[in-house]
Parts: sequence; structure tokens; C-alpha cells
Amino acid sequence: MADDAASEQATDVAAAGAADEGQPPAMSKSARKKLLKQERQAAQKAARKAAEKERRRADIERRRREWEEALAAAPSEEARAEMVEARRQTRRERVGRRAEERGARAERLRRAAEGAGQKVVLDLEFGDLMRPNEIHSLTQQIMYCYAVNGRSTNPAHLWLTGCNGEMATHLQWIPGYDKWMIEKEAKSYLEAFEDRKENLVYLTADAETVLDDLDMSKIYIIGGLVDRNRWKGITLKKAVDQGIQCAKLPIGNYLKMSSSQVLTVNQVFEIMLKFVETRDWKTSFFHVIPQRKRGEAEAGNDGVDISMNNVDAAEGAENQGDLTKVFDEDVDDDDVDDDDAVDEELQEEDTDMAKKKQCIRHENGEAEDASTRPAEDHSPGAAAETTTPTGGALPQAEQSKESNGADD
Repeated sequence: MADDAASEQATDVAAAGAADEGQPPAMSKSARKKLLKQERQAAQKAARKAAEKERRRADIERRRREWEEALAAAPSEEARAEMVEARRQTRRERVGRRAEERGARAERLRRAAEGAGQKVVLDLEFGDLMRPNEIHSLTQQIMYCYAVNGRSTNPAHLWLTGCNGEMATHLQWIPGYDKWMIEKEAKSYLEAFEDRKENLVYLTADAETVLDDLDMSKIYIIGGLVDRNRWKGITLKKAVDQGIQCAKLPIGNYLKMSSSQVLTVNQVFEIMLKFVETRDWKTSFFHVIPQRKRGEAEAGNDGVDISMNNVDAAEGAENQGDLTKVFDEDVDDDDVDDDDAVDEELQEEDTDMAKKKQCIRHENGEAEDASTRPAEDHSPGAAAETTTPTGGALPQAEQSKESNGADD
């Protein structure tokens, strides 16, 4: 230990001497170790991407070969024509079902925006407090929120406020983001709802008030901040300084979190959606919170902290397939009428889907490079102090010991 310290001190002295002589400073031992670690992770990431790309290519080629073999084995030209037509018809039906789903989803979201949906705001004004990988983490959470809202039979009227700077840039990288049926505001929620300030409720685990019910006249705010607990309590302070109401979810009245006490923004949002549907907190908590995090029911301690942890992001909205489905519908809005186009689209279907997934991951990759963590890993360290209402009231920053070190 002493030798290491002495060695690093000698390196620092040498670096200072080199700087005085106009030479580039030598790296310290810790900096070299960090750089090597980053290089190893970058190489592992590249290898994983290459392997996945090769697997997809092989799968597409296998399916194409099986199709060609099936055509070649057909007993006659008429049989081959029937096979091709059946395939085209299957594709048309799939396109038709997708169009119907898009229409139904759009209608539900329109009704929500016209007043039928609970108003929920994701406060994105903390962008300047986050590192690139933390912004990526929050972006992923927002993607899941949009996906689960689109699936819901009673969607919320979702708002993104404070969409500026790096945060706005990351959101623009999401395929189909421009077509999202939500409200996007560069200004703050105070400006967006200046005539309804008395109806604003900031969801934060540090609040004293427990949220017993969701009020349709209220506008619930979830803080968007992933910070590894560097800014603990910031959402409560913000709400108090602005003179708006605060509340926390009654999660402790129904269950005791076991091991990790971390919930993601999308889990909080989904809890709120489930409560709107069932009017039952316990059902909502048990529907959304992962089994491994649930302890005994009816346990005390209603101040459970909630934090954004990317490790759990996938659990909050079921799986990546939800994202792919929603974004595929948003990006591919054009119906296919021409038979040749249908046939060509059939052949390229897997390739297109892979590109969309890769496009979603591309934004993750930017953050990954900055954090040296695998993007799909959803790194556990990205704790959000986002006063994300887990169900409606628990913030993220004020939260989890595991992720933020916050106390219950």
C-alpha cells in the first residue's frame, strides 16, 4: 500500500517535472488502470455487438434459405404461386393488425389528452446535474414510460417539461420520438401550468404527506434526476422553494421492500397507471414491483425510498419487446399496398427491426462510452434522485440505499 502510494506520488512528481519542461505529463497509476479498464470494456462491447450482428445475419440467411428450399420443393408453379400469395396475405394481415393497434392506441392517447387521463409530468430540468451516462439512463426510463402508457387501457396525459440541452438531444435520438403523442415543453412545469400551480403535486419520498388516492384534478410531477445520490433531497427542496405540494406513495402500508429498495421511474409511472385502473394500491405495487424486491405484506415504514436504477429498468416495462413494438409502430406508419413491396418487406423485415433496435441502442452506446458500462446492462449505479413517484409519490433521489445511499 505504502509502495503504491509512493509510486503514484513519484509519478505525479515526474508528471509535474515533465509539464515544466513542456512535455506531456505522464499518467498516474490510477489513471492508467482506469484507461485500461475502459479499453477492455470497449473491446468487450464491440465483440458483443459483432457477435449479435453475425447471429442476426445468420438467422435471416437461414430463414431465407428455408423459404427458397420450400419454394423449390413445391410440386408445381401453381403451388409456388399459392405459397407466395399466402405469404403476402399473412404480411398484409399483420400490417392491418398493426394499423388497427396504432389507431386504437392513438385514440386512447387522444382521449387522455382531452381530459380523460391523469396528468403526469416528468420534470427534466436536472440535465445540467447529470453525467452523460446518467442522462442516457433517464432517457431509457422515459422510453419505458411511453411504451407502458401506450399499452395502457387508461393512459395518462404525459408531459415532458424542461426538455433542453443534452436531455433534449438524447430524446431526439429515439426512433419515432417526434411522433410521440405526449406533451413536450422546453419550459418548466411552473410556466406550463402557471394558471394551475395549486394543483401541482411533486412526488418525493422525503415528503411527510402520504398519497392515499390520485386526484384527477391534480398534476403529479416525477423528478427526472439520475445522480448516485449526489443531490439527495433536491426534489423536496425544489418543491418547497417553489411553494407547491409534495407527497409520497403509501408503499410501506402494503409491503416491505426486501434487499434492494430501488424502483425505476417507469415502475413508479406504471404503478400510477395500475392504480388508475384498479383503485387499489396493493394490487398496483404487487403488479409492478419485482418479486425479488418484495418483502412481507402489510409491513410498516411508509417512507421507502425510490431510486432510478437501470439494472431494473427492463423489469419496469416488462421487456425490450415493448419498446420495439411501440417504436416500430411509430417509425413504420405507412401501410403497404403493392404486392412487390410486401414481398420485399417480408425479406427485409428482420433487418429493419434489427436496425431499429440498434438505433435505440445507439443512444445507449453514446452513454455507455462515457460511463464505460454496457448500455443494455442498465448500470446499477445510476441512481435517480428523481422524485419519481413510484406509484405516485416516491422520488428517486431521495431514495434507495442501495443505489443512492438514502435512508428509509
